[in-house]
Amino acid sequence: MKPLNYAILRYFTTVKEACADDVIGALKGQYGGFKALNKKAVVSTIMTAEANGLLEETRFDMDANNELRVYYRAHEEGASTINKYIKD
Repeated sequence: MKPLNYAILRYFTTVKEACADDVIGALKGQYGGFKALNKKAVVSTIMTAEANGLLEETRFDMDANNELRVYYRAHEEGASTINKYIKD
């Protein structure tokens, strides 16, 4: 099993775009017991990846609870870098 942060980054290489809630839902089966699989920690990982040029923001909206959801994607170069260093 790879570290959670690696799994988060790899997830973005498998989808068109995702928000933190999508990531949590997708990884819950394998990483559900991890304390770091929470919205605050996932958002932090995503924002770090964005700051490092691996992900980019695509859009935002409000969820059913009127909380902001920001969607990101791994652009071609970012996905290539992620896949180069994080293997399945």
